[in-house]
Amino acid sequence: MSEKVKWGILSTANIGVKKVIPAMQAGEFSEIVAIASRDGEKVKQVARELGIPRAYGSYQELLADASVDAIYNPLPNHLHMPVTIQCMNAGKHVLCEKPVAINTSEVRELIKARDRQKVKVGEAFMVRTHPQWVTTRQLIAQGEIGDLKSIHGFFSYFNNDPRNIRNIPEFGGGALYDIGCYPVHTSRFIFGEEPQRVASLIDYDPDLKVDRLVSVLMDFPSGQATFTAATQIQRHQTMQFFGTKKMIEIEIPFNAPDDRPCRILINDGDISTQATQVITIEACNQYTLQGDAFSQAILQDTEVPVPLEDSLHNMAVIEAIFRAGGSGRWENLGK
Repeated sequence: MSEKVKWGILSTANIGVKKVIPAMQAGEFSEIVAIASRDGEKVKQVARELGIPRAYGSYQELLADASVDAIYNPLPNHLHMPVTIQCMNAGKHVLCEKPVAINTSEVRELIKARDRQKVKVGEAFMVRTHPQWVTTRQLIAQGEIGDLKSIHGFFSYFNNDPRNIRNIPEFGGGALYDIGCYPVHTSRFIFGEEPQRVASLIDYDPDLKVDRLVSVLMDFPSGQATFTAATQIQRHQTMQFFGTKKMIEIEIPFNAPDDRPCRILINDGDISTQATQVITIEACNQYTLQGDAFSQAILQDTEVPVPLEDSLHNMAVIEAIFRAGGSGRWENLGK
């Protein structure tokens, strides 16, 4: 295989056009060679604007392109599983946007197809490759804050547009699938273990019928994690990690800027100050890092950053959160 993985992009979705494609084009191991959309004219325009050599008017044409090694799938949530399986059946590796599926049964189907086709498949949690998360995990694992006991997260924005796919139930809309999956994933990543049970409160929009405010408590073997995810309140995000000696805060945990440094804030217990130590992470693009990490996994035949087994655990937590919101009780994780 060549030194760069040749990528094809499914659809002209905003996250791909505005963020992922330009970032991957700057990568050392990734090359965007084709893009496909059911809107033939729009895809040609996007290809011209982004300098992508080939534009296809159907997904099938892209999958038939033998020069394409891997596919990036940013389609609406309900299409992640079926289309990713189509890509695998065409012999393509796939990096699929989160959530990679909308329930654990779908994730299991993806695992079966991956193992059958012998391809690489991963979920696009771009935070996993950002140095601020890698550094935070290392600091906590090394005992910088003592024993990690509590994680607190918050992730929100305002969007009540009924035409937006994030607000359409049959498209897999709602706060938990869209942004709540991030504090679930990162809490599991930092603790390095799975929660045993969860409790939650979920408020649904009476008209849109999607979850718009979700507050969660996760009970891990080593401690607890709480977070709120919301899609109809003021935009905000934070992740804080409390240990027996110190606490760490990732200042901009999820939408890390690529045009300025990021900061990890450490506080040794002096409540009169915001931080007693600041670790500065040089500016980088987490989508570039994600694309290159996945490409290297293909080139070197190693594990992708977020394999489907991890996705299965994450989805099990999300399912339990939905159950807890309905039952009003603690819910154990399904196996």
